[in-house]
Amino acid sequence: MSERESMAYDVVIVGAGPAGLAASIRLKQLANEAGRELSVCILEKGSEVGAHILSGAVIDPRALDELLPNWKDLDSPLTVPVTENHHWVLTATKKYSMPHLMMPPFMNNKGTYTLSLGNLCRWLAGQAEALGVEIFPGFAAAEVLFHENGSVKGVATGDMGVARDGTHRPDYQPGMELHGKYTFFAEGARGHLTKELKRIFDLDANSQPQVYGIGLKELWDIDPAKHEPGRVIHTQGWPLDDAWGGGFLYHQANNQVALGFVVALNYKNPYLSPFEEFQRWKQHPAIREVLEGGRRVSYGARAINEGGWQAVPRLQFNGGALIGCSAGFVNVPRIKGSHTAMKSGMLAAEAAFEAIAAGREADELTAYEGALRSSWIADELKMVRNVEPMVAKFGGTVGTLLAGADMWMRQLRIGLSFTMRHHPDNETLWRKDMARPIAYPKPDGVISFDRLSSVFLSNTNHEEDQPIHLTLKDAEIPVEVNLAEYDGPEQRYCPAGVYEYVEEGGRPRLQINAQNCVHCKTCDIKDPTQNINWVVPEGGGGPNYPNM
Repeated sequence: MSERESMAYDVVIVGAGPAGLAASIRLKQLANEAGRELSVCILEKGSEVGAHILSGAVIDPRALDELLPNWKDLDSPLTVPVTENHHWVLTATKKYSMPHLMMPPFMNNKGTYTLSLGNLCRWLAGQAEALGVEIFPGFAAAEVLFHENGSVKGVATGDMGVARDGTHRPDYQPGMELHGKYTFFAEGARGHLTKELKRIFDLDANSQPQVYGIGLKELWDIDPAKHEPGRVIHTQGWPLDDAWGGGFLYHQANNQVALGFVVALNYKNPYLSPFEEFQRWKQHPAIREVLEGGRRVSYGARAINEGGWQAVPRLQFNGGALIGCSAGFVNVPRIKGSHTAMKSGMLAAEAAFEAIAAGREADELTAYEGALRSSWIADELKMVRNVEPMVAKFGGTVGTLLAGADMWMRQLRIGLSFTMRHHPDNETLWRKDMARPIAYPKPDGVISFDRLSSVFLSNTNHEEDQPIHLTLKDAEIPVEVNLAEYDGPEQRYCPAGVYEYVEEGGRPRLQINAQNCVHCKTCDIKDPTQNINWVVPEGGGGPNYPNM
């Protein structure tokens, strides 16, 4: 600790995603309006802003309209408005279009844009820096710092140059402490510091457990004759039968399509592989038709919050707040969360600025919690709060019908007041003797691919001589529990080939190929005994997504 240098700011923000960047911009706007100085910094573990950002994405500009009303004049990347909106129900060989009249009005994509969320974040970073925000990419917040009274003091970045055995390499550099009057945690879904804060401050004592999906995505250059800018397609049904989720295909700029597949992580069959389901989905005639003649240029994966309103924890604690997907504001049926993440950051910024202007620091930003729970974020998420648990309880077909009816009733203001419950994703797996193995087709190398060639396209890189960031609380559990009872599900739920069982001395052993990790956090979520704990590697490690 004595080796660390420290820097003090008014507000420290962990994560340069939509929430963190929006918060920083709003803080600087308020300071400028009041004619006072306010120091704000953002730590970003990716090698650059946007390197770890992955989303579909179809963006609702509602929060952006509030934050930067003149964004259309600022050379923003929102250049492709959604022009067509399709929802397909797939069988193995056919598709059936769901009429728009069946969908509640708030489910349409009128006024939205399809683009790379990573590029939106890069643009927002430019706006923030122009206002004086200091952004430090390549520095991972590895530890929460506390005052003696238990309030959050800030964060410390991870040490650089630590060898796998814990010794210091010649390039060793100790981490840096960043102290703030308030610290915002905008780590995204399943942030490792957020996990600790929830435990320490018991933030989820009065909320349902957060539940998740895994989203896998590819970017393709396609035949210009097939490209329809602004065309948005969502699918449900095939190939999933004993799990729920669906696909998306968005026609974006420059003759590219962003396509992907989301699988809810409450699935039961330990033999299910979300990656293989995605590759199989691409072989559907309606999807393959778009991709044939094209070229895959990028791949990635990321966990998605799916718990909705009832899983939102207490948002503030002494010295800090959770914003964006660290708290979980994704509107699951709309498949959108960037606008709610940005708005949460803006509301936290307004509460922090008011507190600092009043001479306060390191106390609870109760104004933030109150403002958010009376905002349009709350209105939007309450409307759809039963969708995910209904589908989880009743299955894809019946659950979708019930969820649709529930949304319509709430749209018409005749909805019932009940709120359904969630169950943790790690508790849902069947034992291997209760499950049916799934035989997935081999990749053809044209439309479908294997995991290792896919990880190559994510530009993932980690310093190999560093401690493994996928830690095990008990090294015996993978073989004695996961392999023995579930046939090693981590081999299949990981979308990057990080986990494999190998023979060593006549016994199986779990091998962790940490250099492949794309930071999706699925293992931290789905591991049956919660034995895997994801922590940050050296800053700058992980995927380097160009425009995902």
